[in-house]
Amino acid sequence: MSATRLGYEVIVSEAIPLALPGRTPDGGARTWAPVSTTLVFGREEAVLVDPPLTSAQAEAVADRVRAIGRRLTHIFATHAHGDHWFTAPSLADRFPGAQVVATGGTIAQMHRAAEARAGFWDKILPGQIPASPVTAVAAEDLGNRLVLEGHALSVLGVGHSDTDDTSVLHIPDLDLVVSGDVVYNGVHQYLVESRDGGRDAWRRAIAAVEALGARRIVAGHKNHRYDDDADRQIRETRRYLADTDQLLETEPTPERFYSAMIRRHPDHLNRSSLWGSSQALYRTAPRVPRRPPDGWSSWVRRVSVSPASQPVGREEAGCRAPAATTR
Repeated sequence: MSATRLGYEVIVSEAIPLALPGRTPDGGARTWAPVSTTLVFGREEAVLVDPPLTSAQAEAVADRVRAIGRRLTHIFATHAHGDHWFTAPSLADRFPGAQVVATGGTIAQMHRAAEARAGFWDKILPGQIPASPVTAVAAEDLGNRLVLEGHALSVLGVGHSDTDDTSVLHIPDLDLVVSGDVVYNGVHQYLVESRDGGRDAWRRAIAAVEALGARRIVAGHKNHRYDDDADRQIRETRRYLADTDQLLETEPTPERFYSAMIRRHPDHLNRSSLWGSSQALYRTAPRVPRRPPDGWSSWVRRVSVSPASQPVGREEAGCRAPAATTR
């Protein structure tokens, strides 16, 4: 029988500006999306999920861990996008004994993300990200579970969501799933990696989370004003993907797609992410809308630079950068 009750809280690191030229089509600044870090705690110990991106954000998280007065035992990363693990090593240094954990697939992707730092991350957030060696141990070696004061925190790999090799942390005793980027909560979703079947794979990941039956979900990117109701977040995340599919067939340009998505999701945060996703989704092979808008008899978009040779990652998304250097 479990000896103590668990609690949790969510620390949202709000959007920050990026060192990028230009603005969104409606004049908005280029920004990084809000990032959610979850602290699960018992009477004496705590587990941290998805540490943030910058040194300043990590210091705020560390202050909160110190304030609750629990011993940090584990730092878990749901996936390899840098804003969910780059500060894990520095936080582990602050809390001796804290073990960084991720799935084997995520760890492989972390190595790719670390290689991308100098040419990507440090350019868009110069001097703001601490050293990020890959120090995680594989969750598989721990039986795909963390134990917090007698309570099981289960690691579940769900495949591709907004990137490859993603996972979630299920805490049954809190009726909670910490979903990483499988589910979003009032923030524009990162769509750059959603092509070529990616959105269908993402839907399967959402279904895997839904099957857990938790009443609460902590999304990796959330509006801090919103609650953690699972049903609402799953419904809204699915709707965003469905709207993407529909509008890609009717809108001829990234600007038109961007505007149409905003009309459908006017209250979502970080339009900078939507703008980067819009550009990436249209930087593909020729495509024709099923219903050409504005009376156009036909429309074909041709692009001379392939996504593989021209990075269109999260510096354009204004949200989060890719695990690899080429995208």
